[in-house]
Amino acid sequence: QVQIVESGGGLVQPGGSLRLSCTASRIIFRGYHMGWYRQAPGKQRELVARILSGGNTNYADSVKGRFTISRDNAKNAVYLQMNSLKAEDTAVYYCNTVFVTTPLPWGQGTQVTVSS
Repeated sequence: QVQIVESGGGLVQPGGSLRLSCTASRIIFRGYHMGWYRQAPGKQRELVARILSGGNTNYADSVKGRFTISRDNAKNAVYLQMNSLKAEDTAVYYCNTVFVTTPLPWGQGTQVTVSS
């Protein structure tokens, strides 16, 4: 069974940084277009960054210039570097595929809380 595991979240002050990591068992990320999603309380899950299998990246306007998505195919991992964090970035962050009809089973996500 495919299992995605996200890590790296935590409590950080506004303006701070975090680096999220995503790995998986029983699936190779190399051939997939991958993305980082987030879901804040009371809101729908939204895609904030994506990286294609060839390396091209795209970002939601709300995080552009602050977040950087990357991948390491040798480690079967996808990362999200988050800088200049704001209170509105507080959410549970998930990684999964993009541009597919049926995503992979969702992991538990990693909580990011931005607060002073």
